[in-house]
Amino acid sequence: MGTSHRRDSFNFHSSPMKHTILFLTLLLSSVAPSFAHFMWVETNPTGHIDQSQEVRVFFGEYTYGVFEKVGEESFNKMADFDLWVVSPSGKKSTLKTTAKENAYVAQFTPTENGTYTVILDNNNIEVIDYTKYDFGIFKTHYHSVVPVQVGTNITDSVLQNEKGLAIKKIATNDDTVLLQVFFQNKPLAKNELTVFVADQWSKTLYTDEDGKVSFELPWDTKYIVETTTKEEVPGKYKGDAYEFVWHCATMPLLLH
Repeated sequence: MGTSHRRDSFNFHSSPMKHTILFLTLLLSSVAPSFAHFMWVETNPTGHIDQSQEVRVFFGEYTYGVFEKVGEESFNKMADFDLWVVSPSGKKSTLKTTAKENAYVAQFTPTENGTYTVILDNNNIEVIDYTKYDFGIFKTHYHSVVPVQVGTNITDSVLQNEKGLAIKKIATNDDTVLLQVFFQNKPLAKNELTVFVADQWSKTLYTDEDGKVSFELPWDTKYIVETTTKEEVPGKYKGDAYEFVWHCATMPLLLH
């Protein structure tokens, strides 16, 4: 692995700044729950040829144990998403979902050895007016990627979000996680990225000049990576004007 980026390890010591950030997060959740949430995809990180692989789409706040229910107002606003899988040879297949209690569920069956990439994209969300929270009027664009490894031929995950924000998992020769963040297919430098674990644990990192960030995972558990950015371009969606687009990309790691 190159030396242009720093490898980070998790060190969850408390600090006044962390408590302040946690307070602001909780405050935002209480006054604007749909904005504090994010979408993510879960599936087993390991797949097998000719064996069905289940995929679940969630909307909520993983670190706080919040999973919104399908059919209720907050999840209904996020339900017009696209979900597909890209095979190691590049074949793209749309996944059909079924509504369950707190997730949309789909399946696919691997037929090749290599790294599959499951991708969710949701650019069909109504404009939100949060001027009373001093955040403005904006449109939201969610994107989520999760790699699935079949066999031993490990490659990078696929990048397919030319209109927004995306996270790419780069193959490494050890247990280090190496990610690269892109915005409109260009590496996004110096951008904040947060790694969430259950029970309100999190770690904030920043991408380097090439949009890369690397770190080690100290526990055998589930992590969810989230990064966001504001696109300061006004526009209209379904007749409603907005001031900017708020992009959010997620990637789960080590799902068990």
